Amino acid sequence: MTISNAKIYPLEIKLHQASKLLEIKFSNLTECMLSCEFLRVHSPSAEVRGHGPGQEILQIHKENVTIESIEPVGQYAVKLVFSDGHNTGIYTWDYLYELAVTYEALWEEYLKKLSNAGIQRIETDG
Repeated sequence: MTISNAKIYPLEIKLHQASKLLEIKFSNLTECMLSCEFLRVHSPSAEVRGHGPGQEILQIHKENVTIESIEPVGQYAVKLVFSDGHNTGIYTWDYLYELAVTYEALWEEYLKKLSNAGIQRIETDG
């Protein structure tokens, strides 16, 4: 995906704990609502991505994960701390924007991978 030369960055990041959604408004006026589950299973960490192409690790049973804190990383990223203890992914502004604009395709791909692995999503909220 090619992003124009103009730097796109979040103007606002707001966590909605009850709905488990992270609301992001970008400088180019793109707005999105990304679920905590989606952000967790698409963490840019080695734990999720592996250490190279083809080494990705399918994340399962993350339906009820929440974000416990959002920590700034310089002027270019945030670190999300999840309720399952995961805290090693650094979400750059470019990566968050990529997740925002490709959300539907990425989510469908994730659901297909779960289905192919015989894993069923179960939300308990409890």
